[in-house]
Amino acid sequence: MPDTDPRTALVLFSGGQDSTACLAWALARYARVETVGFDYGQRHRIELDCRQTLRAELLSAFPPWAARLGDDHLLDLRLLGQIADTALTRERAIEVEANGLPNTFVPGRNLLFLTHAAALAYRRGASVLVGGMCETDYSGYPDCRDNTLKAMQVALSLGLDSPMVVETPLMWLSKAQTWGLSERLGGRLLTDLIIEHTHTCYLGERGLRHAWGRGCGACPACRLRADGFAAWRAAR
Repeated sequence: MPDTDPRTALVLFSGGQDSTACLAWALARYARVETVGFDYGQRHRIELDCRQTLRAELLSAFPPWAARLGDDHLLDLRLLGQIADTALTRERAIEVEANGLPNTFVPGRNLLFLTHAAALAYRRGASVLVGGMCETDYSGYPDCRDNTLKAMQVALSLGLDSPMVVETPLMWLSKAQTWGLSERLGGRLLTDLIIEHTHTCYLGERGLRHAWGRGCGACPACRLRADGFAAWRAAR
């Protein structure tokens, strides 16, 4: 095991599968970890209700991580929901638009998330931001691209006049590999926790329980999660 990094990390923690994997990744590496979530008027706002359950489950299941997990923060970014006419912030059918992007793309979302997270991190004495952005399964979102995140790291560090590292441990992983990463980090216990308590479904559906977790099973987020789970299980 590598030595524990003495820096404090702030994890962008939505309550979804990817951000939970990132939280586990950070807890395995950094001496202190805090979390931040964003209420931006998302249609699947139920994900915010999952965050505290997940934190409590992690504290209970992994005592060594519990000693490292610090405060949680929830920031109000509902202005983004007011200006973004997308299927994630409005009751609209999910489809691909004329520009080739899915209408679940919320323009500027990750850029705003990182800017606000960096300002919070600066105040909290954290110098590492950890996010679940992924270019392999990024659904066409330009603000999930590696170059976008590298550019943001430079801009944030310059703007704050203080080093701010943006870590994206899932950047080059498929969803199947993300399932595998979680298992390596926390074994079956963490996998089961992710299946039962995380939320990914764009429609906010929590009633249906599938082998891979809860969701409608039909939206792009559910299909990606289900396909990744099937591929991961098949490769074991």
